[in-house]
Amino acid sequence: MASTVTDPSPSSDAHSSADAPPATLLSHPGDSLTWDAGGLAVTVASGPDGVARIARLDVDGVAVASAEAPLPLAEVGLVGLGRSWSARRYADSATTRDLLLEGAFTTQDGQVLVVDSHHRPTGLAVRTTCAALPGARAVRTRTTVTNTGSSPASAPLELSWVSSLVLAGLLPGAPLERLRLHWADNDWLAENRWTSAGVRELLPDLHRSAHEHDPRGAFERSSHGNWSSDGSLPVGVLHDPATDLALAWQVESSGAWLWQVGERADGLFLSALGPTDAQHQWSTELAAGESFTTVPVTLAASPRGVTGAFAELTAARRATRRPHPDSTGLPVIFNDYMNTLMGDPTTAKLLPLVAAAAEAGAEVFCIDAGWYGGIDEDWWDGVGAWQPAPDRFPGGIDEVLDAIRAAGMVPGLWLEPEVIGVRSPLADELPEGAFFSRRGRRLVEHGRYQLDLRHPAARAHLDAVVDRLVLQHGVGYFKLDHNINIGAGTDRDATTPGEGLLGHQRAHLAWLDGVLDRHPSLVLESCASGGMRVDHAVMSRAQVQSTSDQQDLRRYPPIAAAAATAVLPEQAASWAYPQPDHSDDEIAFSLAVPMLGRVHLSGRLDAMDAHQRALVAEAVTAYKGHRGAITTSTAFWPLGLPGWDDAWVVHGLHDAARGAALLTLWRRDGGEDALEVPLPQGLDAATAEIVFPRTSRARTAAAEDGALVVTLPAPWTAVVLRLRGC
Repeated sequence: MASTVTDPSPSSDAHSSADAPPATLLSHPGDSLTWDAGGLAVTVASGPDGVARIARLDVDGVAVASAEAPLPLAEVGLVGLGRSWSARRYADSATTRDLLLEGAFTTQDGQVLVVDSHHRPTGLAVRTTCAALPGARAVRTRTTVTNTGSSPASAPLELSWVSSLVLAGLLPGAPLERLRLHWADNDWLAENRWTSAGVRELLPDLHRSAHEHDPRGAFERSSHGNWSSDGSLPVGVLHDPATDLALAWQVESSGAWLWQVGERADGLFLSALGPTDAQHQWSTELAAGESFTTVPVTLAASPRGVTGAFAELTAARRATRRPHPDSTGLPVIFNDYMNTLMGDPTTAKLLPLVAAAAEAGAEVFCIDAGWYGGIDEDWWDGVGAWQPAPDRFPGGIDEVLDAIRAAGMVPGLWLEPEVIGVRSPLADELPEGAFFSRRGRRLVEHGRYQLDLRHPAARAHLDAVVDRLVLQHGVGYFKLDHNINIGAGTDRDATTPGEGLLGHQRAHLAWLDGVLDRHPSLVLESCASGGMRVDHAVMSRAQVQSTSDQQDLRRYPPIAAAAATAVLPEQAASWAYPQPDHSDDEIAFSLAVPMLGRVHLSGRLDAMDAHQRALVAEAVTAYKGHRGAITTSTAFWPLGLPGWDDAWVVHGLHDAARGAALLTLWRRDGGEDALEVPLPQGLDAATAEIVFPRTSRARTAAAEDGALVVTLPAPWTAVVLRLRGC
């Protein structure tokens, strides 16, 4: 049963031949064209066999991909054909040997390149779409396959995988022993843990010339179930330290995805995909006239190394996100959960926190989990109706929401919209088709059922909940959590569980778009047990992303410091949860965590003394003073991407246009008092000034080589600095 819908996108790059292309640019064997994607030049060529391939990719005139035998624009796994070289690599599909070029064109504005091919033995049409992204050296690619019904038998075609991007000859001219591959392991409470290895450590030299065959393996990362970043982030970087050329990619899927880097005779290849049969129990059957479109993949290139590649991904994310007032406003969010009420809110507990949060300068107050469950109720497996619990709010929840508004803040609520607890009345009231199931049995995970948003009753239920809370109660902010991983998916109305999951994910994205279409000023925070669903598919819609559920202030710095590798700095919300029993150093250490992203403030501010409250307010005031620069800055890591146990964690935001930067440094246990910090070109170490805390014992100096020397005389202290240009 085919999925005939494409990924909904707030910044659509979908196209059809009805766009009236000016001319066919590529139509015969031996033809080639070079398309300018704004800093990236993509050369597509048709070889003597008539198959179209990306022959070369250039950044600023320098090749970052070039192969003697480039791979086809798309690789398609068809049941009945398989691969031409049996391996676990998503290349060398047998289909592509007969995938002949039909034509290529650009849209009238020149921003999109479309290449059409046709597999005559089966009647499969393949369209590759490459979109330029304004302001970024990056392209966004996807593949659409259609069963044209033109084969002699006009039989249904079953797909087992389809690439969104495939590219050969990565970083040509560099020996594989010199290249490094970077990826991020991701786990609950331990997100964004980047590591790297030499390519030859990951892909051993098999003495190919002795065997005259390519390897069968590849280095890969993929998702597990419906949490897109459970295990790894859907992002990777390949870097040549000698030339500083770097390629970065992100798979824009809110569920199943996979990327591979492997070795061929003429160098490395990259294959990036959404769901696959082998990894995700996904396949789909296309009857005549039916189509399937892959999830998007963004590829970026930079001559400025890993930091430059992430800067290009940042620009690409900004170019493809949904416009929203929050994107530039960056209001300070107080949330009552973390190390504070922990899912046990009441009117009596909330009102003092509301007053304290407003005094500190918060602009949003979000009531987190528990507001819908009775005080003596274990609400975990009873959720779904999303009605305020009367015993928690004797005067009604509006008493608290009105107090939040009266204090000058926007009221927010926590929701877990995609689940229904097994004890909830909704579990029996909604039709069976509204839930994930396998072979007719409803799936259960951790006391919850998973809603299937392909079903109109599931969407209608959630729309009614959101509209009621917004229109009747004036809620302006939702924290949308998702705390279960339901696995491979649902086979109801689907060929495979993976197909059902992909359909649900696309329906979920469309639901988010619909919510924001109806309520344009509403702010949506994405959360999945912290950072278990961090991907650009969701974050092209949502305004805020929770980076972690980490409750230990000492372990949070590396998570926050690397968050901008996965999402925009202005989306990355990290917790600061100062407490009355903390020392000034501990309070400042915690408050420094979100200062270069989004502030998720929590903690028992209402129980603090005047001195402690003033320290919190100082941090909020400092943040408001520089938050406008966050939206135009890109992240950098002077010591490299942080390690989990690093004694010093350092990250910065560089606003090159303004010639300024912000830098946060945490000194943890161990290490020397003084640290030498290399700076991006154009910044003057002598201009360093303390932003927070003003009473910091930090000292700064300029080294002879232009580096910044920072001294923090005690462990478990932090400082935020501002630097100007030379």
